Amino acid sequence: MSAAASSSTPGSSSSSGHAEVKSLLHQRLIESGEKERLKEHLKTRLVECGWRDQLKLSAKEIIRQKGLEHVKLDELIAEITPKGRATVPDAVKRELLARIKDFLAQQENI
Repeated sequence: MSAAASSSTPGSSSSSGHAEVKSLLHQRLIESGEKERLKEHLKTRLVECGWRDQLKLSAKEIIRQKGLEHVKLDELIAEITPKGRATVPDAVKRELLARIKDFLAQQENI
């Protein structure tokens, strides 16, 4: 990336360049199979650290409070998703980011 592009501000013409790079990276992740490997690693790590169990307990508590007959799946998902995203351990986020950076470093023309 050029110095001009790296020092641009959001909303500038290089913002579209950032979107293009992000899109290209996403495409390469899919084509290479790396996206699936990253997803599997993430699932494994979330189970290992107890995140999945904590989220299940939160969902059960919501169902217990509202009553099973009053809970719709889409509403439960909407309520639990922000907590799920907010409680992913920082170490897991760092691991995933490091793997993406490693993948990116191995790519040409991005």
